[in-house]
Order: sequence, then structure tokens, then C-alpha cells
Amino acid sequence: MVRLALFFVLQALLATWAHADRQAELRQEATALAAEFVGQLKPQLQQAMTEGGPVRAIEVCADIAPDIADSLSASSGWQVRRVSLRQRNASRAVPDAWERQILEQFDQRQAAGEPAAELFSDALQPAHYRYMRAQVTAPLCLACHGESLSGEVTAALEQYYPDDSARGYQLGQVRGAISLTRPLQDDCGPEIEC
Repeated sequence: MVRLALFFVLQALLATWAHADRQAELRQEATALAAEFVGQLKPQLQQAMTEGGPVRAIEVCADIAPDIADSLSASSGWQVRRVSLRQRNASRAVPDAWERQILEQFDQRQAAGEPAAELFSDALQPAHYRYMRAQVTAPLCLACHGESLSGEVTAALEQYYPDDSARGYQLGQVRGAISLTRPLQDDCGPEIEC
């Protein structure tokens, strides 16, 4: 009887360690993929701002950012997207229930003093791994997401995003998040339940 109990305890410990190791591996992949998304988008936004100002940057966000997310999703097996509690693109950026909860936690954690640039959350769910990294309002972002927008920017936002609510942010404020989801069906095994 004692051997049987010990066997089950050891099985539970092994499953817990395997679960933690797998989550750490997935977190590393997700962190790299989120950085790749930002690494592809940021230089294009900077170039657009230099060449055509905020209106050109709005065009990049409207046209190129979704393409980058779609391309990374197709090449990686992850779903890559940006979400926010105050969406600019209502067709792509509306958070699901888990994402909404994490975005609200990011706001609370930032208000409690955690640096916004370090905010992330992840979860190894039965069929998916989920990861979110906060997007922080940088100086570059304020021209289109800040409190004082030019008439030209306001007109461009109304053209591209008629239902825009992603304005009024302050420097350093959490503006949204990069959200990544990976199905785990191919990862199922004795140590990972699906």
C-alpha cells in the first residue's frame, strides 16, 4: 500500500515538473515571437514617421501590422495578435475573456508600481498555451495615441478606424498587449494532458 502511494506521489511530482518545464519552454518561444513582432513593426513605424509623419504611421499600423501578425502566425504555428481594452481596430483587437482579465491585471499591476515594460502573463491551459506581453505607450506612440492629436491625425484615424477608442494615453501607460496562443494537441503525452 505504501509503495502504491509512493508511486502516485512520484507520478504527480514528475507531471508537475514536466508541466513547469514545458511552460518555461513555451514562455521562451512566446517571448521571442513577441519580440520578433515588435522588431519587425517598430522600424517600419519609425521610418513612416520620418518619411510621412503620424498619418503615414497610421497607414503602417492599419496595413502592415496585421500582415506582420498574420505572417508570424502562419510561419510559427502560434496565433499572434494585438489586443487592447481601448481598441483602435475593432475587427482585430477585441480581447477575449482571458485577454481582458490579463489586460485589467496589467493596469492594476502598473498602478501598484510594477514597471509596465516588464508586464507579461502566461497560462498553460488544457488545450492551449497563452502568453501576453504589455505594449507600453512610448514617445513615438503619443502622436497617434496621446491626449493631444493634430487635426490631420484625427482625420486619418477617422478614415482608417471609425470606431477608434485608443486615444488619450500617457507616456509609459499600458496601451494593450501582444497576445500569443499556441494549440497543444501535438504536445499531448503522458506528462501533458490535453
